[in-house]
Amino acid sequence: RKVTCLPIQPTPSSDSLRNLLPHGPPAFQSSANMYLGSLVFIAVSLRLGAALPVLDGPGCPEQHGEQAYAHPEACDHFFLCTNGTLTLEQCENGLLFDGKGAVHNHCNYHWAVDCGPRKAVLVPVSSPGCEYKYGIYPEGPHCSSNYVKCADGYPYLNHCEPGLAYDEKTHSCNWPDLLLDHCNPEEVVGFKCPDKVDPHSISAKFAPYPRFAIPGNCEHLVTCVNGFPRLIACGEGKVLDESTLTCEEPEHVPSCGHFKKRK
Repeated sequence: RKVTCLPIQPTPSSDSLRNLLPHGPPAFQSSANMYLGSLVFIAVSLRLGAALPVLDGPGCPEQHGEQAYAHPEACDHFFLCTNGTLTLEQCENGLLFDGKGAVHNHCNYHWAVDCGPRKAVLVPVSSPGCEYKYGIYPEGPHCSSNYVKCADGYPYLNHCEPGLAYDEKTHSCNWPDLLLDHCNPEEVVGFKCPDKVDPHSISAKFAPYPRFAIPGNCEHLVTCVNGFPRLIACGEGKVLDESTLTCEEPEHVPSCGHFKKRK
């Protein structure tokens, strides 16, 4: 496994060392305090791209497996224990460490990380379609049910679930009626909610969010929210019973008897 490291980080102060690996077990923190006078952090870019172990540092709390801990000062660095060996690692471009992320090598997208007092300098390493080497971006300036996920500087086209559109503010797919500044829900869903609903119809039973069937579509139904359509998937291998506008097992819906559950 290769790890790319930035130039060596300044040695943290004694006070910051007392907070070394703040999310680690108490015993590990205590061990770190015992080595305040001799702890040396080394992060070297070798020809093979491997990081050298931290010398004279506290022992890892676990001698087996892999555990990651926050660096006390740098948000784009973290400590990694691998089968008892402690190393200083650097997140890839566009990523930061929060102990929760699993985008790549224990790091998370920078916009999802709260660094607190830890510092990080984000400098884009751009390539066609990717501002940072790792990130999620819109396909373009228009409303789209696709988005681009960049990994190691290469853009991969991803698709939202049917009926959803990419929301640049949340970096995720969202209901198009929540993106009215650039999305037309009727175009995304392929359905126009009626201006009036027959009060005696099955659809009206679900007011204020009336439901409607989509001809020929066994897996979805449409719910109208404030006059805008939302495509709802039955899920769990169920299909839409148009007589009740509810999702049922396929064997109970003759018109969708051909539908097979996805494994």
